[in-house]
Amino acid sequence: MTQQYRITLLPGDGIGPEILAVTVEILKVIGKKFDLQFDFQTALIGGAAIDETGSPLPEATLSACKNSDAVLLAAIGGYKWDNLPRQQRPETGLLGLRSGLGLFANLRPATIFPQLIDASTLKREIIEGVDIMVVRELTGGVYFGQPKGIFETETGEKCGVNTMVYLESEVDRIAKVAFEIAQKRGNKLCSVDKANVLDVSQLWRDRMTKMAANYPDVELSHLYVDNAAMQLVRAPKQFDTIVTGNLFGDILSDEAAMLTGSIGMLPSASLGTAGVGVFEPVHGSAPDIAGQDKANPIAQILSAAMMLKYGLNQPLAAASLEKAVEKVLALGYRTGDIFSEGMTLVGCQAMGQAILKVLES
Repeated sequence: MTQQYRITLLPGDGIGPEILAVTVEILKVIGKKFDLQFDFQTALIGGAAIDETGSPLPEATLSACKNSDAVLLAAIGGYKWDNLPRQQRPETGLLGLRSGLGLFANLRPATIFPQLIDASTLKREIIEGVDIMVVRELTGGVYFGQPKGIFETETGEKCGVNTMVYLESEVDRIAKVAFEIAQKRGNKLCSVDKANVLDVSQLWRDRMTKMAANYPDVELSHLYVDNAAMQLVRAPKQFDTIVTGNLFGDILSDEAAMLTGSIGMLPSASLGTAGVGVFEPVHGSAPDIAGQDKANPIAQILSAAMMLKYGLNQPLAAASLEKAVEKVLALGYRTGDIFSEGMTLVGCQAMGQAILKVLES
């Protein structure tokens, strides 16, 4: 029996519409191959939404997402909107989407494709075999804590304030996600904090340690965030699953992404306790190459694979898509960001067509 899914597409800004269009065509082929029917609906977010409605996250968009089985987001932001007040910037729409859907867990894999080892700036012997999953808490911490803002003191001097705060329950629920993911991987979980300086990190470490009693098969370790940043480039193969807070996760997941040689290769998933997940590439909107058919669509395509796996419970379809990407890379096709001598340079659409050809063969 054909399984039906309603997917909300959020093309966003910059290269977003290009990479999402390629991915939708690939999902249509996946649907035929695995007897899945996707009902796609498109909505506005980010700069495109600001231009059309004045809001980075229109109510209609949030409503459409809530009534979907999954959300596939491309990219948001660009120079055009950088000078707007913070509450009107494209990034505020993304934060609102995460908050509105209750997406507290961000999964960001950093896996080295054997075909792209030489694209990394690190030595082959350092990164060969790296396979890391970063689990980032997404709706708490310093990005959401109150009070925050820029205030004027009694002396007339301005003061910027952000508050890093976590409740026990917020730490416990991200810990549960991280431990369960570690169980499906290498049974190793590294919790990253700054407990030697921050009280909020001490609470984080205490709760992680307590939660570990529920997962005796998982080896839990702790690292301060500065040491973790160093270890990621010194000896990344020591890591399997990493769990950390919102701010530290934002930074470390980008660092882990660059181990692979290009941030244009990496997908992500944002999940809640239940319900709709958002699946998006790690990279930004790249307005400097928008509309030029130069974008790498692979991160978006692999985000669709994560959607199939984590959002729709279709692991076979996800694996088929991942294998098609690997085969195309093995055949030597490369977009500009991962190109090296001797490879075949292609654009966004041609990369998509190459993956479609593999899937249809």
